[in-house]
Amino acid sequence: MRPLIILLATYPLVAFAQAPSSADPAQAIPRPHVAATLPMPTISLNDMDRRSILKAEQEGVEVRIKDLGHFRGIRSNQLIGLGLVTGLQGTGDTIKSPVTIALLTNYYTAMGAKFDATQIDPKNVALVNVTCDLPPFAKPGTDVDVVVSSMGDAKSLQGGTLIRTPLYGANSVEKAYVVAEGPLSIGGFSVAAGGASSQHNQTNVGRIPSGGIVEAPTPTKFVFDGGKMYLDLDQEDLTTAHRAAARIAQDLPTLMPVAIDGSTIELHLPDGTDPVTAMSEVESIRVNADVVADVVINERTGTVVVGGNVALAPCAVAQGSLQVRIQQDNEVVQPNALSTGTTQTQTNTAVDASQETAKVALIPPRTTVADLARILQTLKLKPTDIISILEALRQQGALKARVVLQ
Repeated sequence: MRPLIILLATYPLVAFAQAPSSADPAQAIPRPHVAATLPMPTISLNDMDRRSILKAEQEGVEVRIKDLGHFRGIRSNQLIGLGLVTGLQGTGDTIKSPVTIALLTNYYTAMGAKFDATQIDPKNVALVNVTCDLPPFAKPGTDVDVVVSSMGDAKSLQGGTLIRTPLYGANSVEKAYVVAEGPLSIGGFSVAAGGASSQHNQTNVGRIPSGGIVEAPTPTKFVFDGGKMYLDLDQEDLTTAHRAAARIAQDLPTLMPVAIDGSTIELHLPDGTDPVTAMSEVESIRVNADVVADVVINERTGTVVVGGNVALAPCAVAQGSLQVRIQQDNEVVQPNALSTGTTQTQTNTAVDASQETAKVALIPPRTTVADLARILQTLKLKPTDIISILEALRQQGALKARVVLQ
C-alpha cells in the first residue's frame, strides 16, 4: 500500500539546503541536497501564487460564515422505527427470530387476519431498523430518504420492499413524524448455488430514496429570550470566532455580535427586524478561518493528512531496515550400500541477514509541508515508516503540530 499524503495547502517546491556561505565558516559543512534527487514532477508557482499562499497561511482561508457553522436551533432530527421487509426470496429471518414473528403477527392482526403465530415461516420477511434525518423546516408532504438495516438473521434484503413503517423521535413513540414505505435499493448482490457463493457490497443494508413522507413538522426555534440568536461554529476555534464576530460587527453593527467562546457568537436581533433576513445576511459574510496545525494519521489505511501551518524544527531523519530470511528445506538421506541403516529425512536451515544503508535527510529550519512530503518520498518509505517518523518527530519536539491518531 502506497502512502497517501494530502496537503491542505500548496507551497513552492524548493531545495532543502542552501549553498554554504563563505562568510560563515560554521556553514561550510556539506549538506545533502535532497530535492535534487527526487523523481517527482515539479510544480511551477509564480510570485502571485506564492504571495497568496503565504497570505492564506498567515491570515487564514476566506470562507462564508455559512460554511463555518449554523444558527442554534436549526438542525436536523434523527428518527427511528421498527419495520418489516417483505418479498425476499427465502433470504429473510428464520424461526430463531421471535421478534420478527411477533411483529408479523401484529401486522396480520391489524389487517384483520387472525391465525396461529407458530405456523408462520418468516423466510421471506426480515425485521429491520428504519432511520432517517428529518431536515429543519420540513413541512408535511416533504419526501425524505430512508435507511433500512437488518436486525434479525436475514441473509440478504435484496429485492425486498419495506411495508408502511412509522418513524418516531427520540423523546416519544406516540407521535410519528415520518411514514416510510417502498422498495429497497441495495447497491450490491449476493448469489449462491451448488455450495459456491458470490457477494458484492453489503446486502443487509439498503436505502429508499424519497421513501419517507413527513407527516408532522418538528418545532424549530432560533430566536431566544431577549431577541438573542446564537451562531455555533462546527469546529471550535477562538481565532476564527473572534474574526467572525469582528467581521459581523463591521458589516452588521446593529446585531452587536459577541464571541462568547471558541464556538459560539451571540447576536442581538433589533426590534422589528426579520430574523430570516438577518441570518441570511450573516451567512453571506466572508471571514478568514484560521487553519490549525494538525497532522492526522490513520494507521489502518496508511493515510497521513498534514495541515498547512505545520512547521518543523531543524533535525535529521535516518531510515533503514534490517531483513532476516530463514529458509528450511527437507532432504531425504539414504543409508550407505550394504548397511543396516534406514532412509531418514533431515531439515536444512539457511539463515541470511541483510541491512540496507541508512537513508539520511536533513530538515532545515522553516521546512514546509511540501518539503516534508518530498523528503518522505525521497526516502521511499512505507506508510508504517512515515507514521513512525512523524510520531518520532513529535516526541523529539521537532514537529510543531498536534498529532491526531485515528
